Amino acid sequence: MKKLSHINSKGKAEMVDVSEKEISTRTAEAYAEVKVSKEIFNAIKNNTVKKGDVLSIAKFAGIQAAKKTSELIPLCHNIFISKIDVELKLNSKNTTVEIKSFAKTTAQTGIEMEALTAVAVAALTVYDMCKAIDKSMVISEIKLLSKTGGKSGNYFDKDLRVSS
Repeated sequence: MKKLSHINSKGKAEMVDVSEKEISTRTAEAYAEVKVSKEIFNAIKNNTVKKGDVLSIAKFAGIQAAKKTSELIPLCHNIFISKIDVELKLNSKNTTVEIKSFAKTTAQTGIEMEALTAVAVAALTVYDMCKAIDKSMVISEIKLLSKTGGKSGNYFDKDLRVSS
């Protein structure tokens, strides 16, 4: 059984000491989706949402959030982000907004939390911008798609049903 890295010998939560870890290039990709009504879908597609361009604003919200991850997640390290990108796509078949992030760093610890925070906040931004039309949106499928680098090696989601 794996030991939880953020629990000390007394069973209390603490920030992990990464000072002895090797610096390496690390990447992470994350995914989220927002299920919306046909009315919201069309409003986003036609850029008629009163609050503005939903996809562009959600993209920048996700980027901003990634940069603030260590302020939001209590035991998360503040790391230099070399690259963060957030992409939002409309899926007409499922009436969803699909959100994917890519984050990269050269650091002593991973960048998965930044990638996950980016998609989560981008999804919340979609909700916030469209809630006046319909509050029944569902944010789901927030997950790590991949991570590379670091001591624990690479990870790739087994269910990569999301098109790249």
